[in-house]
Formats: sequence, structure tokens, C-alpha cells
Amino acid sequence: MTGETDLKKLLATMTPELLAGTYVFATLAPGVAQPESLEPVMIFREREGVTLIVTEDAASAAGLTASFRCRMVTLNIHSSLEAVGFLAAITTRLAAAGMGVNPVSAFYHDHLFVPAERAEEALELLRQLAKDNAG
Repeated sequence: MTGETDLKKLLATMTPELLAGTYVFATLAPGVAQPESLEPVMIFREREGVTLIVTEDAASAAGLTASFRCRMVTLNIHSSLEAVGFLAAITTRLAAAGMGVNPVSAFYHDHLFVPAERAEEALELLRQLAKDNAG
């Protein structure tokens, strides 16, 4: 099953959904094992260590130092991993509002990690972006 590649259709038909919970980014130094109790929403290995995106509560319970309190917005449209410009249009809209975002693309959907205190604002900006492209 392949995802959508048409930028106009992606923007017009995406349905952003704000997921429950507050997330944080935490890192583990090379060679440090991930606590068994953690269930990260994302794990990414870099030379400098492993990045985990986990709930704030889970990071605290595991004694992890974390940063960037954020909320997760899932863009409910199956975007192709080869789609051109989708995340660029989204991050440009959020940047115009002075909002940082950490996007993560998975096989079926794109997910945005936005500042926790601005999550509702991000959701509204994304809904407006969809409306702007629907007409």
C-alpha cells in the first residue's frame, strides 16, 4: 500500500489529531541500555547516542534527563515517504507563527512534536492550512 504523493491533496485532506499526553526527548549515551520499562514512541540511533521520544511521566520514572516538553500531533493521511513538500509546507506555516516543530515521518503518517504550551495553536494552524488548500 503506497501513500499519497500529491501535495495539494495531502494538505487539503490531512486531519491533524492532537494525541493525549506530554512527550519529551531524552538521550542515552553509547553503550547505555534502554530501561526495560520504557516504551518509546520513537528510537533513533546516532553516533553520539540514542534519542528516545517518551512520555514525560515515563522519562521521569526512569530517571532520564529530558528536554523539549511537547505534544504529538498526528497528520491523519497516509503520506508517501516520497511525497515532496508536505512537511516543508507544514513546518513553514508553523515557523511563520514563531513555532518550532520536530517532525517524524513513519510509514503511514507524519507526526509533529510541538511545544506543549502551544499545541492547541498548532492544531488550529494545521486545520487552517488544510482549509486553505481545500478550496
